[in-house]
Amino acid sequence: MLGSRVLPVSFAACALLADTAGLHRVAFYLVLIAIPLAVASACVGVGDALEGKGAWLRGISTTVALTLLVVGCAVREGAPQGAAVPAFAVSAIAAALIAYGLPGLAWLLEPLRVRPRVRPAAPARLS
Repeated sequence: MLGSRVLPVSFAACALLADTAGLHRVAFYLVLIAIPLAVASACVGVGDALEGKGAWLRGISTTVALTLLVVGCAVREGAPQGAAVPAFAVSAIAAALIAYGLPGLAWLLEPLRVRPRVRPAAPARLS
């Protein structure tokens, strides 16, 4: 449950919604809660990739999303008190949500992938 990708995505999406509603402090705390959940998700994704389960895209995308959430949260906290939220902080959350969505997009586009044709071997001739 803790390694689920749904939890950090839902908290990040709620933070983005809170930012659009003007509840910037609530958005900060939602991102702050999403970070440990994103760490667990990234650890599971990277662990699956290293075990050879073919989950490289999931491991990379969750790690990138975690990085974006941490950097966006740091930028948000570093802004002067009472000033507007830096655009990078909001963009980092949006980019993290996009990163979380990449494995789903790859799954949807998988049937369109070009597969190499395998030619049947010619039967051996007896002389």
